[in-house]
Amino acid sequence: MLAELLFFGFAVLSVLGALGLVLSRHPMNGAMSLVVTMISLAGLYALLSAKLIFVIQLIVYAGAIMSLILFIIMFLNIQKKDLPEEPWRWAYFLGGIVIVAPIGALMLKAAKSLPGAEATIVGGDFGSVKSVGLILFREWLLPFEIVSILLLVALVGSVVLAGNKRRANK
Repeated sequence: MLAELLFFGFAVLSVLGALGLVLSRHPMNGAMSLVVTMISLAGLYALLSAKLIFVIQLIVYAGAIMSLILFIIMFLNIQKKDLPEEPWRWAYFLGGIVIVAPIGALMLKAAKSLPGAEATIVGGDFGSVKSVGLILFREWLLPFEIVSILLLVALVGSVVLAGNKRRANK
């Protein structure tokens, strides 16, 4: 019973955080909504007993990457006057709901018609830090390094953009 309540609580928080990300005008508010979504997803992983993914979600995504994103947003110092006007914003939102609602209803109907299946138990070493580390650094080393380089380029690019903005304002 408690697990079901926690699941619904984390699910609602993650959806509300995602809506806050999409609907907020200022990037800082959107980033904070994304933090709420990432923390609630970590809670869902904890309910699944996926300890490694839970810790990675908290430390890497909700911690390090969001700190980097928040640092970049604060470094750019975006003011309300810098944001574009969006007169049709709510019309696009309502149009998205009109498009997504039938798809969601179809997916719910399809999910309810699926037959029940037994869960298969995987080996005790599945998902452990050692097994994931071996796979990550043996088979996925190049994509891992490419992502780290992309993050570094994004940080350097934001510093360059902020420097150009400050020179233009003087």
